[in-house]
Order: sequence, then C-alpha cells, then structure tokens
Amino acid sequence: MSQIKVHDRNFEVYLPEATILEKIKELAARINRDYEGKRPLFVAVLNGSFMFASDLFKQLNIEAELCFIKLASYKGMKSSGNVVTSIGLETDIFGRDVIIVEDIVDTGKTLHEFLPKLQHQQPRSLKIATFLHKPEATTYPLKLDYVGFEIPNKFVVGYGLDYDGLGRNLKEIYQVL
Repeated sequence: MSQIKVHDRNFEVYLPEATILEKIKELAARINRDYEGKRPLFVAVLNGSFMFASDLFKQLNIEAELCFIKLASYKGMKSSGNVVTSIGLETDIFGRDVIIVEDIVDTGKTLHEFLPKLQHQQPRSLKIATFLHKPEATTYPLKLDYVGFEIPNKFVVGYGLDYDGLGRNLKEIYQVL
C-alpha cells in the first residue's frame, strides 16, 4: 500500500519496511561495538517505541536488559505540551549503562523533562537511541547518540507510531499528505 487513510487523514509511504530493518541492523552493530563487554539497560518509552525496541533488541549480540516506561505528550497530531508519566521506571539504574529507546524526537520536551529524573538516579552512562528525529522541530537541546532517520517536520504513523491510537501496527512509516 503506497497510501492509506487513518481516521480523517491520508498518508503515503515514507520509509518502507526493508529500509527500516536495514537501519536497525546498522544501529545495533554500533551499539554492539560500543557496549562490548558491558551489560546495558535499555529503557524503552511506551507506547511508540515498542516495535523499534523489539527489532533493535533482536539484533543485539551483547548481554543487555530491557524495561519499559510510559511517557506521553501527544494528543491527536500535536504535542499537548505536558509530559505525563503513567508507568514509571521500577529498575534500579544506579551505576548502570542506560540507553533510552525512543520512537521519535521532535520538540525534545518529553526527554528534556525526563532525563533529569534519570540522571538523579546516578547511572554510569546515559545515552539516547531514537528511531526518528525531526531536527526542524527540536526546540530543547538533546544529545542523540543513536539516530535511525532524520525526517522533515511532518506527522508520521506506523511502526509503533500512532494517530489517536491507530496506525501502530503498520510495518512502514507513513507521512501525512
């Protein structure tokens, strides 16, 4: 399908599944090299990152752990401006190498507000892996260590990202027309 409709909006394919999976292999190879001999903890941000986190984790050949937290700032196609934590981090990260796994970084507000809470718990290292980044939309300074794709400031769905709850199950990334 090159075009789909989700709710009231039309979308077209932006990143096909094969391109996505190839990029994830590249990111995993970098992480495997960077964390050789270590055992990082991956903290995946729900709901959007679950597909990326799963596919990335399958490509790792290092010892690693994975846990999930739930942060949200979107309602519909726009950021609400408020970051809500509905499921918190229950794993102790003191002295650990931690990699935050995000589906998308656009304004950067969610991570900007969440990172100090993690740094307060004194991990040995704290890095960010994001599947997508919208540099044009980023208003909060963040160091992104592993970036899958930089994309224009257009609304996207698929591969874990949704539009009001729908579209997460799509294997490709679609952008709004």
